[in-house]
Amino acid sequence: MDSKVAPKEAEAKTAGSEQNSATSDGQSLRSDGKPQSYSMLEPKMRRIYGQFYREVYYSEAKHLDTKTQELISIAASLIAKCQGCIDGHIRKALSVGATEEEISEAISIALAINAAAIVDLTDIAAANLNINHFPSEGPRFRP
Repeated sequence: MDSKVAPKEAEAKTAGSEQNSATSDGQSLRSDGKPQSYSMLEPKMRRIYGQFYREVYYSEAKHLDTKTQELISIAASLIAKCQGCIDGHIRKALSVGATEEEISEAISIALAINAAAIVDLTDIAAANLNINHFPSEGPRFRP
């Protein structure tokens, strides 16, 4: 499925558009002297990723509105620990009208999911080691 709406700036961003210089082997560097983003990904794979990215975020066939996509992307970026993603998705969420409270809620959801993942991992470790430090009866969450 080809994206019907694929802004050129998204394509340029995906390919790494900020160039200033090149190394002796011809590799492009950013203005801060670091390698371009996606510099270790073959051009074919960069194109495939770019097509996928544009299909998710810019397709006329998408089912979620842009603000909802960006709020989900903020939470997912936090869980994935992708700083560039966090910065970009917060910036985009603000630009499409997300409120401070909506962004805070997305962050809180990521926090809750990450905390639950830690509980899950430690529950598995406790079961594997046959330990139960703080046995409890009844509901997980008490008012």
